[in-house]
Amino acid sequence: MLGTQDLVQFIIAGILLNIAPGPDSILIMTRSATQGWRAGSAAALGIGAGTLVHIMAAALGLSALLATSAMAFTIVKLAGAAYLLYIGASMLFSKAKSAEQTQADTEAKASLPVLSHRKIFMQGFLTNILNPKVAIFFLAFVPQFIAADASNKPLALIVLGCIFNFNGMLWCHFLAISTAFARQRMRVNQAVTLWLNRFIGLMFVSFGIKLALSGKH
Repeated sequence: MLGTQDLVQFIIAGILLNIAPGPDSILIMTRSATQGWRAGSAAALGIGAGTLVHIMAAALGLSALLATSAMAFTIVKLAGAAYLLYIGASMLFSKAKSAEQTQADTEAKASLPVLSHRKIFMQGFLTNILNPKVAIFFLAFVPQFIAADASNKPLALIVLGCIFNFNGMLWCHFLAISTAFARQRMRVNQAVTLWLNRFIGLMFVSFGIKLALSGKH
């Protein structure tokens, strides 16, 4: 179909890759747990928008620059790492501050600061687009499912990328809704929420450090 091959295998592999935990899924779960499923969906849509940018960049050959230029890769990598560290540090700082308040303040402020859906969308977008690993993924993984005799390989890449992104959005929105539902059913007390958010903040910091120290592969 449109120069693609082994489409079923591609879909299965893409779903498994989307399910694997990472900064994107953690961001969705965090926002869903603190502001409801709509906030988680806003983060998911931002992530999907970022993925579309990577898809178009790969189709236009721009991602090849990240694959061949050490300087370009390092610049984008460090920008992405800095953003992940910023998110994690912000969470840790806000939680540490609320822990020093009275119990009433803690109950009111233990969760993440409430953000507009637009800001949450941009968080998801930046978290995804500033990760050069996503760009390299589309160059290394997707071409395996493009037929050698395809008449329009960039179009085939776009088709496969959109399929991957569509399936990813299904998973991300399921994650947003299920996390919000579980949070409502569990009704975790504010002390547990406080430490859970600190733990998530540490995970973002670890993701940022890992990205900063990573190579191209």
